[in-house]
Amino acid sequence: MSTGIEKQEAKTLLEVRDLGIRFKGRQGYVNAVEHLSFEMKKGELLALVGESGCGKSVTSLAIMGLIQRPGEVFAGEILLDGTDLLKLSPKEKRKLRGTKLSMIFQDPLTSLNPLFTIGNQISEQFLTHIPGCTRAQAKEKSIEMIKKTGIPRPEEIYKSYPHELSGGMRQRVMIAI
Repeated sequence: MSTGIEKQEAKTLLEVRDLGIRFKGRQGYVNAVEHLSFEMKKGELLALVGESGCGKSVTSLAIMGLIQRPGEVFAGEILLDGTDLLKLSPKEKRKLRGTKLSMIFQDPLTSLNPLFTIGNQISEQFLTHIPGCTRAQAKEKSIEMIKKTGIPRPEEIYKSYPHELSGGMRQRVMIAI
C-alpha cells in the first residue's frame, strides 16, 4: 500500500569519475591525481580531506576548469548535472563560473585585487553574470551579500580595500563574491 509520499532519491549534482591530473616537468610527467572518483548529490556537503600535496586544490581547480600548463587533466570525467565539464569550451566554462561553480581559495588576499574596493569586486560579479544589471543594482546586491556573510557595517566594508580587512573578513568577502 502506498502512502503517496515516497522518498525521492537525491539527484547527483557533481560526479568525478576516474580523474587523472598531471604536470609536465624536466624529467617528464608527474601525476598529481590518479583514479579519483566521488559524487555529490544535491543537498549534500562534500569535503576533500588529506595531507598537504595530495591533490585537493588541484582537483578543485580541475572542477573549475582552471588547470593551466604545464598541468593537464589526462583522464576521467567531471560531470555537473550530467554535463562533462572537460568537454566544454573556455567560453562555456566561464559562463558556469560564478553561477553554478565557485571556489573560495585558501588565502583570500591573493584572490582580491588590492587596487579595487571590496564593493567594486563583489559588484563586478553581478555586472558580469546578470544581464542588464545596473551599477546601482549591483551595489545594492553587493551590500546585501556582505550582510548575509555576517560582516558588520556592510556599507562601510563595501567602500573598504582588501588590506583594511582581517583574514576572516576577507574570507567572508570571497563567500559573498
